[in-house]
Amino acid sequence: QVQLVESGGGLVQAGGSLRLSCAASGRILSINVMGWYRQAPGKQRDLVAAITSGGSTNYADSVKGRFTVSRDNAKNTVYLQMNSLKPEDTAVYYCNADLRYNSGTYTYTGDFWGQGTQITVSS
Repeated sequence: QVQLVESGGGLVQAGGSLRLSCAASGRILSINVMGWYRQAPGKQRDLVAAITSGGSTNYADSVKGRFTVSRDNAKNTVYLQMNSLKPEDTAVYYCNADLRYNSGTYTYTGDFWGQGTQITVSS
């Protein structure tokens, strides 16, 4: 009933830029927080950046000043602009949304994930 679809991953050289997009669809009533997490091989999934419906943002220390999270509330879409990429940014990036949605006659809150997109930064 709710889907998050990511796009924009790929291979880039160190110092380059990429932009990720994630669109949420379904019977969505509202989205509180949207964000991006990443998981490198053998490591846990960690928060990269998040943004509330009001525009407040939160970043991991490792990406501050290089990454920018933004969202289009009308399109239920969150973006991650990644500049000055480093090899240590290599990971699978996952979109996440905390939202309210309808299913039948009921309203639910839930935490949803995208399928993940690979970012590889070569040195």
